[in-house]
Amino acid sequence: MTETITFDRLCNFRDLGGHRTADGRTVRPGLLYRSDSLGKLDGSDLDRFRALGIRTVIDLRYPWEIAQTARIPDFPGLAFHNLSIEHRPYDQAALGPDVDPGPYLAERYAEVAEDGAGELAEVLGVIAAADAPLAFHCYSGKDRTGIVAALVLTLLGVAEEDILADFARTEHATATLVAEWHARHPDLTLVWPGYGRAPADIMRRFLAALTTRYGSVAAYAATRLGADDTLTASLRTRLLTP
Repeated sequence: MTETITFDRLCNFRDLGGHRTADGRTVRPGLLYRSDSLGKLDGSDLDRFRALGIRTVIDLRYPWEIAQTARIPDFPGLAFHNLSIEHRPYDQAALGPDVDPGPYLAERYAEVAEDGAGELAEVLGVIAAADAPLAFHCYSGKDRTGIVAALVLTLLGVAEEDILADFARTEHATATLVAEWHARHPDLTLVWPGYGRAPADIMRRFLAALTTRYGSVAAYAATRLGADDTLTASLRTRLLTP
């Protein structure tokens, strides 16, 4: 089980360390974090974040999302990368109540895997090259962040069931994500019951689609993202216990 770290404003921040791999190694704690928007950090939350030693942040959002809200506050020694992996915007809050999250979001993830292959390749390269703790995030820390987490954990050799369980942990943040939406849109009605939800079935469908098309998730990463043996070895050397 990976560690959830408590912040006042972040609701979906966690350390990806602690997962076991097929060869008996462990993802090292304190090196790779996933989160909801780090633009919410300020005051004591920012102090708490900096105390983790994170020196690289990958923001997976569109530039216009960052302009509308905020990016992580700058501080000395921080390397910031805006790599927008999604190319077809859509509004989950505007979906109708009959939309099943599993099939619908798995299809959106598959679009990201194809459209955003260039940016995803850059993300993997930044993670493999980082020489200090790193965090990556999108808005809610669920969809785009979940895709990156699944790809990295797969390349590290973590079992699919553990990857699905990590994805589903966002369910603990759903109520807060919904409350944040209402706070931002006090005059609107949220009609999609799937908003902020992260059932494992979404990620299971997505990974199965990659496997059907490419033979395996790792084969997709090698074919479309350039995740060759050298990059995979760099990820494992940096992020796994000996």
